[in-house]
Amino acid sequence: MESRSPRNPKFSLHMTAIASLALALCACLCLSPAFATESGMNHYHYLGTYSPIREPYPPLHGGEFTGKATPNSPDPLVAYHWSHPVASDGLQIYTLAPMNASTDSPRSFAGLKSMRSGKCDVIVTGAGSIRLDFGVESAAWLEFDSPDLTGKVEMSISEYNKPWPGKTAVPVKHGDTYRLELNPELYEGVRFGWIHVVNYTKPWHITAVRLVCQAKPTNYLGSFSCSDPLLTQIWYTGAYTVRLNLLKDYFGAILMDRGDRISWTGDAHTAQAAALAAFGDWDFILHNLERTANDTNGIESYSLYWVESLLDYFRYTGDKATFEKYIPIIEQKLAHGDSVYANPPIGFYGWDERLGAGFEDANCPEAQNAYRMLFIGTCRYFASEAAAIGRTDLQNKYNMLADAKIEQIRANPHWFDTFGIHADSDAINAGFVTPTERDAMFHAQFANRENRLSYSPFNEFFILYALSNMKRFPEALQTALDCWGGQIKYGGTTFFEVYRPSWNDILKPNDPVPNCQSGQTSLCHPWSAGVTMWLTEEIAGIQPASPGFDSVLIRPHLGDRLTSVAGSVPTPHGIVSDSFNLKTGLYKVTLPPGVTGKIGVPHNERSVNKIFCDGQLIWDGIFHPVRGIEGVENNANSLYLYGVAPGSYTFNIRYQGALPQPLKEKIVRPFSFLGEDDKTQGDWGGIYGKEGYVLFNYGAVGENKAKLPAFIKSVTPYRNGNPAENCTWSASTQEKRALAPNPSNGFPRSAGCIYTLSPTMHLDIHAKNDQQYDLELYFLDWDRKGRSAAVELFTLPSLNRATPVTLVSRYAEGKYLVYRCHGSVRIRIDQVRGDNAVLCGVFFDPAGSKIGTHETK
Repeated sequence: MESRSPRNPKFSLHMTAIASLALALCACLCLSPAFATESGMNHYHYLGTYSPIREPYPPLHGGEFTGKATPNSPDPLVAYHWSHPVASDGLQIYTLAPMNASTDSPRSFAGLKSMRSGKCDVIVTGAGSIRLDFGVESAAWLEFDSPDLTGKVEMSISEYNKPWPGKTAVPVKHGDTYRLELNPELYEGVRFGWIHVVNYTKPWHITAVRLVCQAKPTNYLGSFSCSDPLLTQIWYTGAYTVRLNLLKDYFGAILMDRGDRISWTGDAHTAQAAALAAFGDWDFILHNLERTANDTNGIESYSLYWVESLLDYFRYTGDKATFEKYIPIIEQKLAHGDSVYANPPIGFYGWDERLGAGFEDANCPEAQNAYRMLFIGTCRYFASEAAAIGRTDLQNKYNMLADAKIEQIRANPHWFDTFGIHADSDAINAGFVTPTERDAMFHAQFANRENRLSYSPFNEFFILYALSNMKRFPEALQTALDCWGGQIKYGGTTFFEVYRPSWNDILKPNDPVPNCQSGQTSLCHPWSAGVTMWLTEEIAGIQPASPGFDSVLIRPHLGDRLTSVAGSVPTPHGIVSDSFNLKTGLYKVTLPPGVTGKIGVPHNERSVNKIFCDGQLIWDGIFHPVRGIEGVENNANSLYLYGVAPGSYTFNIRYQGALPQPLKEKIVRPFSFLGEDDKTQGDWGGIYGKEGYVLFNYGAVGENKAKLPAFIKSVTPYRNGNPAENCTWSASTQEKRALAPNPSNGFPRSAGCIYTLSPTMHLDIHAKNDQQYDLELYFLDWDRKGRSAAVELFTLPSLNRATPVTLVSRYAEGKYLVYRCHGSVRIRIDQVRGDNAVLCGVFFDPAGSKIGTHETK
């Protein structure tokens, strides 16, 4: 039987070990030793002094720093081990000093370097701002001390290197301490902080600065490493993302407070999965499942994700009593799912354009098809786990329900022809797709490297499992590197709510990212952490074969780019671990008492000649019995040792043949970005618009000046599924940067636009045929608000990405973006900085026209 729906991993964080007893003593004494642990981004974390004022939680206690160094983890506490953490534990705090301090006014601040030393002594001698980089995002608040502050000061925080909108305020004074208090809970997602000296009167001093960070006692019991350091870093970054969002009573879903920082039931699916693989904090996972059992957040798929999360919990823990307790709720949720199956009111399925762009078109066919496949997969998963506790009645009932849906689907022999990659992924993960159907789905939706990337890493998690279930591990590893590795290359130390790899081509490290249909983009969003479980289960290859790991399946998958992998997983019996080196053939496995195993030996396009176990030959084409191993079975992809008893084993594998060559995939997109033009300004006549044009809100609000080409049916702007916002800045002007009224480039002119009230809008251009043409977009920051925007194009009706993201900025004098397209197009425009994003005009030209009157940048 094929694999069931994807399992969510739990984070296991590893980072630098610190001399355990000495550091623990220093922490208790509130000293500031160099915490000096190098992260995967070559950053060093320093433990700052604890705050001299009363904080909402006590300092770090109940454990010590211990364990081995883990440079691929961004977590300052990866090596801290609590003696006995439990779900009822409250939060604790630790502090970080900045790793870097810089200023826009060097003459106003003396001694900035001292901010890193633990002996801060900055003399303020004028107005200006200090920017503090703490090197890692934290759940934290910002404080500084001054015994003699005068004048006016403000403070800011952000996840990126510019202040987050709305996160600047006058600090609250507590004695000689000044604390930025932006919400009643204090914490925000903080990587960068600012101290703004707004009004200066006379010299004063900053004697300390710190980031006060909160933590739920949680130990890293799982681990992962491989021959690609970036994949290792991905595993630990995912775990850290979840760890930061563990609150006192529940799994948080968004670190930055933007008005929706609540517990989102579906978001917790991947976060809890990561926790299962990395932390083993089963009592807290159970507590969160109980808390969210009747909370769907008004989103249909979140009910099913809750069911799958409970089943994941049962698989990892073997907690039969809890499983049986919630069977009535599972049946209630599945009965509801069955009742809406024919026409599900989705509400939300993901931020990807193909899934309806969040709430804009949530009930689109792709989201509805994906939901139906998810429902089938959840029924099959429940049936399987019900069988494990002897409930054959439930097994038969829900297998029959799933089979009836599958039979109904297959009545149409072309049932998946209209599916996109998300619906295909949910179908494949449901485990009923035939090999022939899988191959067809792969070539239609998964073969293109760009098309495999969903806007939300949450949805990408299910695509990864679909690739694994198709045995497409080279493509899966490339996808993990593109999505999650790209976020790390951007400078992220946690994973994001949404992400495009092409952001890295237009942004400098830690620059403000585009906002979009999700609102202000969150850079610490634990729904993106599912990759941690995937790496544990599919690459390290450790999965429970029966509830509670009474038996385990170990089968590493190295694809064609890895030469070694190692992992460990916490289980009720102890730690299960493996390590495998494809070059040397060295393979180590540890099964704790109470766990029996089935151990796969990968072929990786080579043949296995011999296997030795602890120096004794056990396989050379036939099985040679040894103590602790019942037998060997061989198939096309792996050789399996079965009936492996508890214990530690060292295998030596002798191969014949060469290792496979790594897959090399290029990014292929159907449209092209040709360049930008900031010279033409409003004099578009004779240069652009030879085939047609649309000038938005020209002369008056709601009045567009348009001449459409013969091959274009319509040009329609939208914002959140409704008509876009309209503005006419000036009905009549002599300014050259305003668009001319016609190709004669005359005056007077009008300055109008469509704009985003929320952070995003889109423009649908419907063509009558697939004719190729050049498309120009004119942007003008008329009122000089410092606007910048991100622009990307999609094909219609598939809504597959057609261009990389383009950043348009510094366009107060006007700027054109020029593209080569064919057929129907969606243009998505997202605000990055400034009040909003605007678009003033659209122009159409024959393909191959010259760009502007000057060299294109």
